[in-house]
Amino acid sequence: MISRRKFLQATACSMTLSRDLKASPIQTTVALPTEIDAVLTQILDSPVLSLAHVQEPVKIASIELLREGNIYLLRTRSSSGLEVITVPHQAKIGVLFPLLLKNVIPAFIGKDARDLETLLWDVYRFNDNYKLQGLALWVCVAAVEMGLLELLSHASGHSVAELFGGLNKRDIGVYFASGNRGNRPEEEIEYLQRLVADSGALALKFRLGGRMSRNADSLPNRTESLIALARKTFGDEMTLYADSNSSYDATEAIRMGRMMEDHNYGFYEEPCEFDDIWSTKTVADALSIPVAGGEQEYSLHRWKWAIANRAIDIVQPDLHYGGGFIRAMKVARMAEHVGMKVVPHMSGGGLGYVEVVHFASFTPNAGPFMEFKGNSKLPVHCESSSMRVEKGIVKCPTGIGFGVSIDPDLVKRARLISI
Repeated sequence: MISRRKFLQATACSMTLSRDLKASPIQTTVALPTEIDAVLTQILDSPVLSLAHVQEPVKIASIELLREGNIYLLRTRSSSGLEVITVPHQAKIGVLFPLLLKNVIPAFIGKDARDLETLLWDVYRFNDNYKLQGLALWVCVAAVEMGLLELLSHASGHSVAELFGGLNKRDIGVYFASGNRGNRPEEEIEYLQRLVADSGALALKFRLGGRMSRNADSLPNRTESLIALARKTFGDEMTLYADSNSSYDATEAIRMGRMMEDHNYGFYEEPCEFDDIWSTKTVADALSIPVAGGEQEYSLHRWKWAIANRAIDIVQPDLHYGGGFIRAMKVARMAEHVGMKVVPHMSGGGLGYVEVVHFASFTPNAGPFMEFKGNSKLPVHCESSSMRVEKGIVKCPTGIGFGVSIDPDLVKRARLISI
């Protein structure tokens, strides 16, 4: 029996699969990975930002890390006196701040923020930072990049969406994501019901396996029972996703995937160890359910290989782990070329849920639902959106920059971190 994936690769036909997430390639003739690779290389080499409305230089005068209790903020200033406050990855920056302050920020000081795309390569080379390649480096770069996107937006009086070609939509469908493992299936179902209560949400995601567990479940038979029970409980109208967080080898991942296919799941996230893209491709080739992945991928070269060779069906760059919006947009554009959807992974704690909504608002091939893990306790103000799930959607903020402001009293109390 020929798999759906082999059928798509053989015919390159156009159809909508598994709730519009397993899209076929857009080519009218079959393209080899080497041929796709050449086009993807052009996409990676092409500029992302639209800067026509930023007429004057925006010289970066300072970038400072502030802390109030467990909250970290980034204060970015231009030589003309502009000042913006943004929110770095809360959990990771508390560990990584020496790298941010010593190896990343100095590469940007005194430069024109309009050269941000070039600066992302310069910071990679600065002080041999490429020898530190990995999430630790790119989380720090993402913190600076988001501050500079906010600065550029304020310099021009436009929203961050205008830097990426303009707003496509404001109403962003979301899926609620559970972070639980180790609870009984019935307990997880009760939790999921509370999670979506009164939200109008049309999609849910929960966790399978034991997280990097080499096929061990968090409780015996929890996964098998939960896959079936979730569909029985929520019915056919709810889109269900499941995330194994690198729990399985290819053989076991395929077995679990077959169960999800039997219960009409929307996608299967990170079935194998996250950096084993070859086993992940084996799983994706064997299944009809879309396989999603990439939340911990920071290499644009590996992204290109995974897309050209269809190692996954849905790309999930993380806006912090992968180095920021610009690099994530390059991944999204490569995926768009071959007819794939992008569903960013949400991390960052502080404003991660707002950042994902913004990314979806200006990315044409964003999936139907973005990840939502609940509102942060960070004190922020937004005039244009409640930033809460209402009737299954979060309304993207409008206004200058990201459209949100941090409580000024919090900023006043925050103290400068130095090394």
